[in-house]
Amino acid sequence: MKRAARQYVDRRGFFRFVGVAAGAAAAVPLESVDAQAAAAASLVQSNVRRASEPSALKITDVRVAVVVKAPMTCPIIRVETNQGLVGWGEVRDGASETYALMLKSRLLGENPCNVDRIFRKIKQFGGHSRQGGGVCGVEMAMMDLAGKAWGVPCWQMLGGRFRDRVRLYADTTETEDPKEQGLRLKARMDRGLTFLKQDFGIDLLKDKPGMLSMPSGEVPWGGDMTPHPFTAVSITDKGIEFLSDWIGTIRGVIGMDVPLASDHYGHITVNSCIKLARAMEKWSLAWMEDMVPWQYTSTLKQIRDAVDIPLLTGEDIYLKEEFAKLIDAGAIDMIHPDLATSGGLMETKKIGDYAHEHGVPMAMHFAGSPVSFMANVHTAAASENFVALEHHSLDVPWWDTLVTTADGKPLVDHGFAPVPDTPGLGVEIVEEAVKAHLRPGSDYFAPTTEWDKERSWDRLWS
Repeated sequence: MKRAARQYVDRRGFFRFVGVAAGAAAAVPLESVDAQAAAAASLVQSNVRRASEPSALKITDVRVAVVVKAPMTCPIIRVETNQGLVGWGEVRDGASETYALMLKSRLLGENPCNVDRIFRKIKQFGGHSRQGGGVCGVEMAMMDLAGKAWGVPCWQMLGGRFRDRVRLYADTTETEDPKEQGLRLKARMDRGLTFLKQDFGIDLLKDKPGMLSMPSGEVPWGGDMTPHPFTAVSITDKGIEFLSDWIGTIRGVIGMDVPLASDHYGHITVNSCIKLARAMEKWSLAWMEDMVPWQYTSTLKQIRDAVDIPLLTGEDIYLKEEFAKLIDAGAIDMIHPDLATSGGLMETKKIGDYAHEHGVPMAMHFAGSPVSFMANVHTAAASENFVALEHHSLDVPWWDTLVTTADGKPLVDHGFAPVPDTPGLGVEIVEEAVKAHLRPGSDYFAPTTEWDKERSWDRLWS
């Protein structure tokens, strides 16, 4: 019997069984019963939300389009399937798309709904900072596909949500004039931001005599590749006073009520970190971020034990284990994962839950396109100890045009991100907008067949 005929017979038998026509089927011509059954079946099926056949979904391709000046360089990945569903992900800002493409041969033929199983298969190819971007971007796309296949938003697959909107905090364009800087922060508040962030550090001191102590010939801000404990760059008491007054002027403009976080102090000695943090206590900073590299657990604890201001780190950490070490050591007050490095949605949810169990709140670092933004929004919605999500693109006028939202809501609404109820991440790429901002010389999701058969013996044990 043909499939269509078999479905028709099965449907007719079902509706006869449940009593179509209120038990009067025997008195009604067979054709009439069949018509009623068919109509009822059509009504029932029209209300079934079924985007695909999840058990038969298979990955067939992985492609990339690299957006620039968003304000960062953002490789967006597109994972295609045998059923026409497409999943969107993003490699960490500033990273190479190769981190994702090298995984393609390990993904082809896999069912993306098996997110955790595939993540465990590929996570060995990730690493700290930008090296985690490929694994995390693929995980985002698989979560998007799984949500679309089953018809649920990503936050539902993370266990449900604690909030229907996500608080944002924003970086702010910089000037050396503290009053003008305060006005720029005040403009953020006027746009609805209820949580602010201000970078400041020894770059403000480099041309001012008597404020920095350092070996002759040293780069004023400590050098890009030399970790803080090894630079021998110190802030003098005069420099500490200047920076304290600089933040004090800003507080005079924005007031003391709004949370104000900070970052980018320069690569300075541990003792200078302590002196600077102590000077900031009276300005009630929400946190001081990455005072030394996250790997120096005992040094972070040394600073934390010496000051009465929250310390935060985590944007460059891959996977839960290193976060757990910092939390267990009592080295930080808050964690700050970047989902595009930390492991994607599920892993970041686990990181947040571990921190929650130990009384540690979680802010989230983000500096990418709307694709990664929405991955963060879903995870933040599903994390009880969440505080605020960073937004680096408030001054990029075309940023939110890169996608459309499935529910028609804006990505950002007066300092908050609405949490969508639509399947997957809840956004789709706008082709014209992405093409308008591609990296020069690159293509829009060009074929990547050169990565189809990249293989090696991947097992890590014998």
